[in-house]
Amino acid sequence: MIKFPQHLPLPTIDGYSIKPDDAIIRTDMESGPARQRRRFTQTPSKIAVRWVMNQEQFSLFEAWYKFHAKEGAEWFDIQLLGGLGLIEQEARFIQQFEAGLYKGLLWEITAELEIRDRPTLSEGALDILLDSDPVKLGRTVERLHYLVHTFIPNRLNK
Repeated sequence: MIKFPQHLPLPTIDGYSIKPDDAIIRTDMESGPARQRRRFTQTPSKIAVRWVMNQEQFSLFEAWYKFHAKEGAEWFDIQLLGGLGLIEQEARFIQQFEAGLYKGLLWEITAELEIRDRPTLSEGALDILLDSDPVKLGRTVERLHYLVHTFIPNRLNK
């Protein structure tokens, strides 16, 4: 799997948005309520991104896009922001990027990416969070962290 160049900036927050694809099929009935069902379990999403780059960064981006990303056709790993924070995800370009001059010396690049599956909490983690007192859960996690990373290592080093 190719990677987005580490020498390039992450997408900016300005203009950043996530739009999940439709995951259900809806069938209207002649009478009564419509029926709905899930289409698939892995729901792709579209992410609108924007980068601001200097001339050298833009030059690197264009060459990477042309040769490694195969004009946007290849999947690649990139750090993207979502509900779980900044996580490496598999993405590809949906269409050609657009670039324009920004404040005279910089380049503003906009694009729409497709990601295979939006990272979310697992169903088990969701159930725990829904059934727990968040304050008590936070304290328990802090105590467990202390036990694993401080108390036990100190005991072993004695």
